[in-house]
Amino acid sequence: MKATIIAEDFAGMRAQGAGLAEKAGLEWEFRPVFIHKHWNHFPARYWPSPLKRITPISIASDSRLIISIGGTGGIAGAAVARREGLPVVQIQNPRTALSKFDLVIANTHDGIIGENVLISRNALHPVTPQKLEVARAAWESRLKLDDRPLLSILIGGTNGRFSLGATEAAEMADGLIAFTSRNGMQAVLTPSRRTDVAALAVLKDKLIPAGIRILEGQGDDNPYLGMLACADVIAVTTDSVSMISEAAATTAPVMILPLPGKSTRIGRFVETLQDAGRIRPFSPGLEPWSVHPLDDTPAAAREMRQRLKL
Repeated sequence: MKATIIAEDFAGMRAQGAGLAEKAGLEWEFRPVFIHKHWNHFPARYWPSPLKRITPISIASDSRLIISIGGTGGIAGAAVARREGLPVVQIQNPRTALSKFDLVIANTHDGIIGENVLISRNALHPVTPQKLEVARAAWESRLKLDDRPLLSILIGGTNGRFSLGATEAAEMADGLIAFTSRNGMQAVLTPSRRTDVAALAVLKDKLIPAGIRILEGQGDDNPYLGMLACADVIAVTTDSVSMISEAAATTAPVMILPLPGKSTRIGRFVETLQDAGRIRPFSPGLEPWSVHPLDDTPAAAREMRQRLKL
């Protein structure tokens, strides 16, 4: 059975849709939402005739489910589902009437309830124990150079709520050097596409002389999944709900690297996982602690199949 994922073309949204589909045992295809000029200045929930405001979206004849993500994706996905006569499952708060969707899978921090709403503590994602095992086999010899435990550092960047510039990078680097030294660890850092060039330059200038490696591979050489799989401890910047959620699905304790800024939504998310004992705020003096993987995606996928009789 195939699902069509409809969302704006962001890696995090694509990952959430893929994670839900794969953990429900569904094949999937992604259809990005491209908004016509000028209409991107208006929230999608106010668009008249939504499908006229975006590039046409076609779906495969064997698709049996629409998975929509985010506010714009939700409006477009619901419209495509009505046109095709298919059920539609929305990921994240759609910021429109919940009744437009057969099922809504939201996070605790989205703050919505309803008979057709399922709640997940983490952002949905495609990371599985099986994928981690494959990545561990492929990357362990490249990431772990000796017998010391490995700290994997996942860096995001400036967005509409948090900032990561050269000043923040310098302070972060000093803390990471102190942490690895205190705990006798080796460390590897990988940036994201959002990481500022100046911030990355500072991280390189400070971390590399201290023996902390920085890997920027792309495609098959992207170290991200290997770093999740091989880590004894993971540090993640607070700006990325997706990276924190994927890190929490591993067996490693997860530390949250603070950034200047504020997001009520992300703050609630971090608090939820912290209350579960899964993550802790980063401190150079923090010691690793025992954890269990946390991932609500498989349970949400099973409940989706059951409710929609897929």
